[in-house]
Amino acid sequence: MMMKRYFNNYVAGLLVSCGIAAALTACDKLDEVPDNRSELNNVEKVQQLLVSAYPAGLPNVICELSGDNLVDNNVVVPATHYDAYSPWNEEAYKWLDITNYSTGEQDTPYQTWEGCYQGIATANHAIEAMEHLSSDPKNDPDYSHSWGEAHMLRAWLHFTLLNVFAEAYKDDTKSEQDMGIPYVTEPETVVNVDYSSPKYRKSVAECYRLIEKDILEGIDLIDDSKYKVPAYHFNKNAAHALAARFYLFWRKYDKCIEHANAALGSNPASMLRKWSSLNTNTMDTRLNDFNDEKAACNFLIVPTNSIQDRIMSACRYCINNGKTSDDGDLTKNIDGTDKILYNGGGPNWTGYIPAYAGNLFIWGDQDYGLWLFRVYEYFEYTDKIAGIGYVHILYQPFTAEETLLCRAEAKLFTGDREGAINDLGYWTAAKMVEKPLDQAGIDAKYGGVPTQCEPNCSNNYDAAAGQNMFISDLHMQDISSEFKTLTDQEMRVLHCILHFRRIENMYEGLRWFDIKRFGITVHHAYRGPQEDEIHHDWLRWNDQRRVLQIPSNVINAGYPSTDRGEPYTVNQDSYITKPAYATYQIK
Repeated sequence: MMMKRYFNNYVAGLLVSCGIAAALTACDKLDEVPDNRSELNNVEKVQQLLVSAYPAGLPNVICELSGDNLVDNNVVVPATHYDAYSPWNEEAYKWLDITNYSTGEQDTPYQTWEGCYQGIATANHAIEAMEHLSSDPKNDPDYSHSWGEAHMLRAWLHFTLLNVFAEAYKDDTKSEQDMGIPYVTEPETVVNVDYSSPKYRKSVAECYRLIEKDILEGIDLIDDSKYKVPAYHFNKNAAHALAARFYLFWRKYDKCIEHANAALGSNPASMLRKWSSLNTNTMDTRLNDFNDEKAACNFLIVPTNSIQDRIMSACRYCINNGKTSDDGDLTKNIDGTDKILYNGGGPNWTGYIPAYAGNLFIWGDQDYGLWLFRVYEYFEYTDKIAGIGYVHILYQPFTAEETLLCRAEAKLFTGDREGAINDLGYWTAAKMVEKPLDQAGIDAKYGGVPTQCEPNCSNNYDAAAGQNMFISDLHMQDISSEFKTLTDQEMRVLHCILHFRRIENMYEGLRWFDIKRFGITVHHAYRGPQEDEIHHDWLRWNDQRRVLQIPSNVINAGYPSTDRGEPYTVNQDSYITKPAYATYQIK
């Protein structure tokens, strides 16, 4: 049986507005006050309101299914014919329009869209309330901190939606032509607002400018002393970490370094996770240590209703080993993502990453998927006798480790290769790797050519041909000529950074954002639960399917869909049963 535990939900359920998500579906009675808490007439109520702006749904699962961390166990595990945990999981893995879900289902595009836009609506109501309560809320000591938090929230939530439902930033010229998302900066006051109008829906380039405007409006106002538990709010470190990632994606590297420095301080090593002191007595103690709100590395913690543990731990799509598959006239090797993420060694270690030793698990006695404990779920009982309640997973959208890797990449692109390697050395040391990191080790690990050969190839991975599964097939110059051209040594350092980011950010979905911004080719092999034939598909740098479709619920309400190329179909008859949980074993 799976272990369950009680969970203290730090997010108050304070509904104030239907928000853009519901406004596009079935929102009404916007002028009706739900209860007296929504009468925002003092600073305490504004602060309480902002607590509810942190979304209970994030795009982590969608992004992981779309990216290159997971394999289809129907392909790599002999004689398995798994259904997806939910039908929409298969749609996501095939890069189809995701339509086969209910509005109450976890981890779906609609939950991401709805959760983020409701958070944006909440932040906008808080901003409007502060404007009525103070003549100058930005400089009012009672309200300035909440003013900062509301703007940081609005920036982060728009940035998240932009990276999921729009193109990655290319350059100011190209991104001015790419359609972005609605950027909403005022509360809804009428029903059925046309958010597809130019007033709201901006280009990707304009969205970046508006995100920066919100960050600059809020970041200097954050005051950690105003929070009871800073890690559950946009504290100073989380705000600078968001700014560092944002400027990295915008390729404003000096600003990325500036904000990363502010978050990491003068001694980055002291900010990173202390794996050596992790309490491994039980799964609960592991989780409690990993999610400790007092840990310096956990810049921001967000409780969600995700069921990622169930979708990716014992089901069809998992981190798993690879195999050779017969595909008609072609024989193709499927890369094992467990080697890339866990046990394939690195530039200064061999085998498993030392920090993960004893913290990896497989299900039952079969190799159906290898997983790190950090996505094991909490369970909040509403009725212990009946055994019902809510699933929760804590995510860390911003950490010291990810911010450090943002800085390493920014240093590399500003010409500071040694500084980048030094930051990468902090990362490996924190993962309990004893051997120092140097250029020679990086050169040895990240030489050769990517595994994704284009446009036609008879195999996916061929070591004899010099292919290297640890490096990614990048298309930076195709995306924008403004990308700096790197030397061979610098390119190998970049591959090292992307490998470390892939390891660090697994389960968080950030690998999908790296895939989009670097034009990384992704290969998916899949076999339906009632099929014998194995199918292969490649998502290349200019494939329109890299932009996820607007949720079908929103499209049905009249919002224009995204053009993702030719439509695809899914045989719904292939879905029969959902796989049951199994017991776990330590790996």
